[in-house]
Amino acid sequence: MPAPSHAPTHDVTVFGATSFVGQILTRYLVEEFGSHGRLKWAIAGRSEEKLRSLRNSLGMKAGKLPLVVADAADGAALQRMCAGTRVVISTVGPYALYGEPLVRACVETGTDYCDLTGEVQWIRRMIHAYEKGARKSGARIVHCCGFNSIPSDLGVHFLQGAARERFGEPCREVKMRVKAMRGGFSGGTVASLLNVLKEASSSPSLRKELADPYSLCPEGDARQPRQPEVKSAQYDPDFDAWVAPFIMSAINTRVVHRSNALAKYAYGAGFRYDEAMLTGSGMKGRLAATAVTTGIAGMMVAGAIPPARWALERFVLPAPGEGPSAEDQRNGFFDLRFFGRTTNGQTLRAKVTGDRDPGYGSTAKMLGQAGACLALDCSDAGGRGGFWTPATMFGDRLISRLTSRAGLTFELLPP
Repeated sequence: MPAPSHAPTHDVTVFGATSFVGQILTRYLVEEFGSHGRLKWAIAGRSEEKLRSLRNSLGMKAGKLPLVVADAADGAALQRMCAGTRVVISTVGPYALYGEPLVRACVETGTDYCDLTGEVQWIRRMIHAYEKGARKSGARIVHCCGFNSIPSDLGVHFLQGAARERFGEPCREVKMRVKAMRGGFSGGTVASLLNVLKEASSSPSLRKELADPYSLCPEGDARQPRQPEVKSAQYDPDFDAWVAPFIMSAINTRVVHRSNALAKYAYGAGFRYDEAMLTGSGMKGRLAATAVTTGIAGMMVAGAIPPARWALERFVLPAPGEGPSAEDQRNGFFDLRFFGRTTNGQTLRAKVTGDRDPGYGSTAKMLGQAGACLALDCSDAGGRGGFWTPATMFGDRLISRLTSRAGLTFELLPP
């Protein structure tokens, strides 16, 4: 990587530290690293008063935690923040509304960056606008470092590594199925989703882009085979169960396909991947799949219509800054199952689990370890400036961190 134009004093800076997810993340980082141990990190946001209040709430371990004041709309402040750190972790969303100035500042200063966005249309815009600059400056930009899309992206990476070791070839098709999950939405996640629906409702070109499973793949790549997509209740013989659409698949599938493309089609040029939710077997499973499908469709329609979207925001969904309680986060979990089949018909199964609420408790740990991995473990990726995915930037190194320090498991299952 080219020599940075600054001398960083921090390994990691958490931007948006006083946000709902930012507070969960900072508590985890204090527990995991302290405030001045091997990982030297700082908290950043637009209000010094709120930053001081957050630091005080983190206890004695955080007494020396540096504070950095910067606003998402203040380019000069963002430049100064980036000049003082090797990696920025951003929790400031919706990213399509507030995220671009920070990405620009990281690219211009050669500062590494990761976030937890699931806004596929914004990621595509950032790649188009800044990838050439990131390659030149050495900035390594890694989006989707939370529940969107680390379990999916690294789950496929894990399964494919095992397939190559066991069968001598990758799986030509992989399915991810959500077996079980407990957790709630926060206002920030809801705001991001509603912003995507708002943009798409007035833009035919965006609707077309959002329907393209290869929308995040490098420009000029040949279009690959038609991809499967679970849009309604259907029976899946590989799992002997009914399945329903999984709302997060819209981003996860695109990240997995970008990983395959960036890895020079390590999963194969004809690789097929899809995601869905398991709802059970028999008539009960079928009815549950139908109910989930109907609920998701209704929310999408309501989110695209201005009066209905206002009613959802006002009376139904949590507001920005709101989210599940600490107890709900501790009691949350996720259990994802993967099924792969090679060209020769050999099959492999795996599971990925997390021990906290997927969107917050577990996401905070994934995001924190991704930032630490980028700062401490990826120096050998020098010269690789650009926009990467969790699988292509971190791979097995992050799996090791997540399994030993973040409550995730990656396991192969019996046939």
